Amino acid sequence: MKIAIIGAGNVGAMTASRIIDANLADAVLLDVVQGLAKGKALDISDARPIFDSKAAITGTEDFSDIRGSEIVVITAGLARKPGMSRDDLLKKNSDIIKGVSLQIKKYCPSSIVIAVTNPLDVMAYLVMKTTGFNPKRVMGMAGVLDTARFINILREKNKDIDEDKFLMMGSHGDTMVPVSRSKKISDSVFKEASERARNRGAEIVKYLGTGSAYFAPSASVFFMLKSIIKDEKKVMCASAYLNGEYGEKDVYIGVPVILGSQGIDKVIETELSEQEKKAFKESALQIHEGISKTL
Repeated sequence: MKIAIIGAGNVGAMTASRIIDANLADAVLLDVVQGLAKGKALDISDARPIFDSKAAITGTEDFSDIRGSEIVVITAGLARKPGMSRDDLLKKNSDIIKGVSLQIKKYCPSSIVIAVTNPLDVMAYLVMKTTGFNPKRVMGMAGVLDTARFINILREKNKDIDEDKFLMMGSHGDTMVPVSRSKKISDSVFKEASERARNRGAEIVKYLGTGSAYFAPSASVFFMLKSIIKDEKKVMCASAYLNGEYGEKDVYIGVPVILGSQGIDKVIETELSEQEKKAFKESALQIHEGISKTL
């Protein structure tokens, strides 16, 4: 198994490191910055004896080196700066993603693609449209990360939560939709945790000053990769293409899915309350608006 990671910044490099440390697959780390991917790949490679990993990793600036990769992870693009929303990145990153997608179409025509670049839902849509791939083979990472953040914050208030009853659906942005089917937390705790999870990315950016989150995002990508490579068919929230599900069409948005060796096996339609339906619709409208600005 060969995985290509496009973008050797913090998220891309950390994702590559997790793959190699776990001996999950061989990896190609690519970045257009001269020497960046090669240097990081060497550093990651030197840790292999410590983890008893036989997985190979190479760094490159040449897109032809990703040829034949079964899975491609796209982390390339500009990261948020303090005060910058995900939508501020739309114009700058859309051109980058279109160019990367054409290279993926050329060298990895049968691959599964995971988009991580923000604004994530719009970028996943652009990847699907530019490559022409079956939407089941193109997805965005966000739901795994947003749900993990949501649960982690809830744990701070209540150690005994039923984690399988919480989801963070909708866009990877200000209109994400928290969903709870648990009776173990109060409405006030739910609302507070929802708001903190929604703003967690911006909070991290504020403290870092430069750059953005990468430990939890890379862990989220790794979680998805493992489910695909091992055909685990795990249920998780991911940005997926909807064609009528949840009353939405021609849009990528965070929903529960079953993820296996062929990509998204199924979009799971969770029954939503009227309030959740309204919030989900507003989230989808925002993504549609973003998509319209890139086409």
